[in-house]
Amino acid sequence: MTVLDRTALVFSALKGVPAIGFFEIADLTGYRREQLAEVFDTSLKTFQRYERENKKLNPQDSEKVLKIRALFQTGESVFGSAAAFRRWMDKPAYGLGNQVPFDLLHTSGGIDLIMDEVIRIEYGDLA
Repeated sequence: MTVLDRTALVFSALKGVPAIGFFEIADLTGYRREQLAEVFDTSLKTFQRYERENKKLNPQDSEKVLKIRALFQTGESVFGSAAAFRRWMDKPAYGLGNQVPFDLLHTSGGIDLIMDEVIRIEYGDLA
């Protein structure tokens, strides 16, 4: 992700992502909505209410939505399919200290670590 991409992401997050963005990344990632809601430390019912009320997510959740979307788009490209990337996300990764990548989605920094690892894999540094 370039500096311009990161800057655009921050400004988009500050404006707030519509709540539907949460449901879009649930569809993109293939994770259950309840499972993904835990990553945001918010109940699925809250996201559903936000969507009904056409609310925007707060900046932190908006940033997480945008970063997870970028991560899964990159992962799908690097691994060749969404399913292959999901398999990688759900098992311990050597380059992440044998942590399960999905478990790192809870923080913005964790998402960055996963993205860095995916990019290393893309360039053949680790497999």
